[in-house]
Amino acid sequence: MRAVGIIFSNIHDNNVPELARIRTLGSIPFGGRYRLIDFPLSNMVNSGIDTVGIITKSNYQSLMDHVGSGKDWDLARKDGGVIILPPFGDAESNSLYTSRLEALKGITSFLFRADEEYVVMTDCDSINRINYSEVLEYHVRNRADMTLVYKKFDNGTYSAKNATTFDVNANGRITAVNYHERLEDKHSNVFTNVFVMKKSLLQNIVMDSMSHGKRHFMTDVIADSVNSLKIMGYEYKGFYAGITSLQAYYDSNLLMLDEKVRHEVFGDRSVFTKIRDSAPAKYGNGAIVKNSMIADGCVIEGEVENSILFRNVKVARGAVIKNSIVMQNSVIGENATLNCIIADKNVTVRDKRVLSGSDNHPFYIGKGIMI
Repeated sequence: MRAVGIIFSNIHDNNVPELARIRTLGSIPFGGRYRLIDFPLSNMVNSGIDTVGIITKSNYQSLMDHVGSGKDWDLARKDGGVIILPPFGDAESNSLYTSRLEALKGITSFLFRADEEYVVMTDCDSINRINYSEVLEYHVRNRADMTLVYKKFDNGTYSAKNATTFDVNANGRITAVNYHERLEDKHSNVFTNVFVMKKSLLQNIVMDSMSHGKRHFMTDVIADSVNSLKIMGYEYKGFYAGITSLQAYYDSNLLMLDEKVRHEVFGDRSVFTKIRDSAPAKYGNGAIVKNSMIADGCVIEGEVENSILFRNVKVARGAVIKNSIVMQNSVIGENATLNCIIADKNVTVRDKRVLSGSDNHPFYIGKGIMI
């Protein structure tokens, strides 16, 4: 079963406006050396999908720099490979898309050129290791028109704004699509924003939507088709963390400090990312590092605990970083203290500064800011 992959890099930018102000959601750094797009893109490659279109909208220069030719994902190919799909994909597109359906209307030429029978569509708003080949097999076995992947949460363990959940019957068929401005249900089948269907069906949906003025894929197409189409739900049972807010981004990063979670996310199947040649991290004589992830190129002379440091972060003598995320090329001065901080790239914290958020309200420092 051959499938073409489509990744939406911008659909959920509003989830984390602080981080997406200067970049697309897909290029937000995660886990010390990755970007959010690395997870769906790696899932595609690990599932045997070797033609992947990445739909962009705005602020996608860093995404293009990161993905490049796709060679780090083995997608630098003469036929297929990774293809950046900017807005204004055809002559009739004269404004930026505002929904998934409008984005798909802009890439109709890409869909028509693809010779794969199936389409796998996904977003960049979660950390997961979904095996798309297993979803495809489930889709074909059940002779479904469409298969949507969901994650079951119990006892109120998942909360989010603007979440979609499903009612699923005993046969696995989706019988209702529910939209929540704020999800706080005790038992929820949360949509992971992964779609599988035949390419021909997607083409028909897009063409029909264009002729009838439909705008939203979930409400105008999926929700209205649960009775007329056989829409199956595939339950994903592995690790899942939704990047639904700045708080969720902070919590998801710090979850990577748990060895069990880290093995589930990065263990059996590789997560690929752009390779950079950096020197190993360097630790000074007085350095203290506890339960932290330290990337290449860091120089640690102070104390780091329960934190994630990206490449080339400098921590001066006497500095203390706890429960924080510090992105690449940032400098933390002597005797400075950071607690529950998200520091974007190229941040400078001068000597003796004391900055603190809380575990349920981390403090964010924007890119390039000096404090």
